[in-house]
Amino acid sequence: MDEKPKSIWKKSWTGWRGLLLGWLILMGVLLVCFFILVSLTGTPAAKSGDELRLLGVIGIVVTLVFLLAAFIRWLCDLRNIKRSLFALVCFATLIALFYAEENWRGWHAWTQFKQKWEAKGEHFDYASMIPAPVPDDQNFALTPVVASCYEYFFDKAGQEIRPRNTNVVDRLSMLTWRDDHSWAKVPKFESWQLTEKINLQVWQEYFRATPPTDSQQTNSFPVAPSPQSAADDVLLALSKYDSAIEDIREAGKLPYSRFPLTYGNGDPAAIALPHLNALRTCAQVLGLRSLAELQNRQGAKALEDIKLQLRLTESLRTEPFLISQYVRMAMLKLALQPMMESLAENRWTDQQLSALDQEIKKMNFVADYKSVMRGEIGFQAGIIDYLRRQPEQFLNLSGENSGGKSVPFSAKIIWQSIPSGWFYQNQLNLSRITVEFYLPVADEVKLTISPTMTRQADAALKAETRRSTPYNLLERMLFPALGSAVEKFARAQALIQLSRTALALERYRLAHGEFPESLDALAPQFLEKIPHDVIGGGSLKYRRTNSGQFILYSIGWNEKDDGGVEVFKKNSSSELDASQGDWVWRYPAK
Repeated sequence: MDEKPKSIWKKSWTGWRGLLLGWLILMGVLLVCFFILVSLTGTPAAKSGDELRLLGVIGIVVTLVFLLAAFIRWLCDLRNIKRSLFALVCFATLIALFYAEENWRGWHAWTQFKQKWEAKGEHFDYASMIPAPVPDDQNFALTPVVASCYEYFFDKAGQEIRPRNTNVVDRLSMLTWRDDHSWAKVPKFESWQLTEKINLQVWQEYFRATPPTDSQQTNSFPVAPSPQSAADDVLLALSKYDSAIEDIREAGKLPYSRFPLTYGNGDPAAIALPHLNALRTCAQVLGLRSLAELQNRQGAKALEDIKLQLRLTESLRTEPFLISQYVRMAMLKLALQPMMESLAENRWTDQQLSALDQEIKKMNFVADYKSVMRGEIGFQAGIIDYLRRQPEQFLNLSGENSGGKSVPFSAKIIWQSIPSGWFYQNQLNLSRITVEFYLPVADEVKLTISPTMTRQADAALKAETRRSTPYNLLERMLFPALGSAVEKFARAQALIQLSRTALALERYRLAHGEFPESLDALAPQFLEKIPHDVIGGGSLKYRRTNSGQFILYSIGWNEKDDGGVEVFKKNSSSELDASQGDWVWRYPAK
């Protein structure tokens, strides 16, 4: 009789209490839905003023109050607390097991793969891609004139400069356009692939042209009061760089070149490469200058400028980045234009031709391909290791958080929850596709590159990345288009083989008055060994023409002899399709 009344929180929520609770919850939900509906549709009811908004607020408050009351009552039951804790422990255990399994599986798979290939001499760490140090006093890249192109960003020790060094004057960069930024009017540099000579008169007109009146600029190149010959006007315009070129020529006598890039800044993807554009523009000026010198019958000067172009090209040889090698190939092509024109015009002596051959002979793009592919492995390893430690930086790496903004806290939580094993799996896939498929396409001993094996490698990569998974997310993002990269290296080596053979053919012509019937006549007097075709390893194709000239070519990327026919890209009459037809060396008709 004297039992204490039960607390309201311990009474059963059944019967009329349950109906009341259900009705109140339903009313609250209906009020919320009505409020949202009229607000979204813009009906007259939505414009009735504060009363309608008050009803909505009441509905929300009532709903939240009764939901909170139900939750508090449920929480007062000890059995519910025990069940919740048990479920939470089970869930946490499952998550821990998932992370442990994924982390161990990824690490184990990567370790097994790494040990297998390291036993064969491969390396997969970021440090392995960094070029070895060279003596400072013998380093071309540390000379004042060369260092001026990068000291705005980092110093000679490879330390980034913050704030930027605005006092440095870049003497390596040499622009061939006027200060009025008339880039669209700048004449083209390369025409040798189209068997055309550079028209120096077009350059003369460009340098002498008066800038637009609305540009508020003056002509930044020295100009004679009245027109001279095209070659003289071009040489005068480029004379503004004479002092810098002589300093670069002196620096080029040093035996080594290693630019002090910021390899140790933590994020490999953030390494600045300002020297690439500077070297390319310098090579353009040297190429144009040598063409003008050739036209003025200053063959010795032109030869020295071409040799300096090749020295600048080789200054990038040890850099482990594909982009550096692409710039290097572009610089090689810039040197081939004056070389082709000089050979077509018979401007050099046998001794000069032999000296140029010795410079070109040093280049080996097949070996360089192997080096840069291994560099790519180390580069990717550095990025993945960086992301493993700071996974939220993936947004910056992928460009999804561009503009220098800080990574949102929610994004940090999400990316930091990624199992480390997934990073190992991505690194495994990136390294495996490179060492098993792309490295073997080049044979350093035979000095050949296989287009067939390259296509097989591309097919393997496509099959592996067809579906996006956590194990190939970084592989899909970081892996470059290696098929086209291989083609570029093969074509660069073919140009080395073709140009050396062309130099030997000109030496033969000087000695005998005509070109030989076959390439066999070139060895051993003019070549120790006749260069072969980098595609397939067979002989380069050669035949004399009725005009007394010759056609020399590689069978090209399609691996078939098209008779020395080149193929242009679709809808273009000036851009060759390197994947079709032959790779040809010929001279303009006289």
